Amino acid sequence: MSEIRIGISGWRYGPWRKDFYPKGLRQDSELAFASRAVNSIEINGSFYSLQTPERYRHWHDDTPDDFVFSVKGPRYITHVRRLKDIEEPLANFFASGPLLLGNKLGPILWQFPPNMKFDEARFSRFLELLPRDRQAARACARQCAERLEGNGSTGIRGNARLRHAVEIRNESFLCEAFVQLLRKHGVALVVADSAGKWPCVEDVTADFVYMRLHGDVELYSSGYTARALRHWKQRILRWSQGEQPDDAQLIVEKPPRRRASRDVYCYFDNDQKVHAPFDARRLLQKLALDGELVTEPGVEPEVAL
Repeated sequence: MSEIRIGISGWRYGPWRKDFYPKGLRQDSELAFASRAVNSIEINGSFYSLQTPERYRHWHDDTPDDFVFSVKGPRYITHVRRLKDIEEPLANFFASGPLLLGNKLGPILWQFPPNMKFDEARFSRFLELLPRDRQAARACARQCAERLEGNGSTGIRGNARLRHAVEIRNESFLCEAFVQLLRKHGVALVVADSAGKWPCVEDVTADFVYMRLHGDVELYSSGYTARALRHWKQRILRWSQGEQPDDAQLIVEKPPRRRASRDVYCYFDNDQKVHAPFDARRLLQKLALDGELVTEPGVEPEVAL
């Protein structure tokens, strides 16, 4: 059976307060609230700076047992270093604590800037460096900078696998070599709806699909109509059944390896006008995955679905 996760990118936004978040809800309760409205959240603070083991532990403890996070990899690796000499920065990321999410750790997202072109050798090296399970991630973290040593960041044991997804924003990636490289390493190509600003391609390159919905008409600002949500619902169902939409926007016509099912992770990033959490809730409802919104005792939110 496939797992379908629908959620939001980040959860701490000022405009959401007294709108999605009810009046009287403490800021330190916002994650607890949001994680009971959707079944997954993309952590994006890790993109801007290294987080701490304490924060990852708190996020783990503040969410339901069956909740899943995705974690956005540092822009220092993708935007600043641009994949050059990244062994220590990659180790620092894993030493910062994402493994402490335990079984709540879903895919790790790597987003690349619009002005970064596809370099097959550099990208191949990057994919080879990515750890594919906890054991490999712990080994990677041991190569971290001295300031991060001994912080308990790899305390979760076991050897569960790790998933990775990449989001591209430059048309030079729209080539067969890139798709074949992702399929070789089992890394997902993000289906990114950006109101036409950047490429939106739907080649399936892994045993899961990762989606980011940045806005239907206006980037980060516009919501998704009922018709648009039905469009994405049908695609999610096809992907979750191991199939591919008949009208998929593809780089390579050759279909992926046949599977009985695929997990799907979908995150709304149209947060500027408070559309993201409500669009996520509506899509969960269309997929019959919505549950009751649970909050703190004494706080009764009104969430329009």
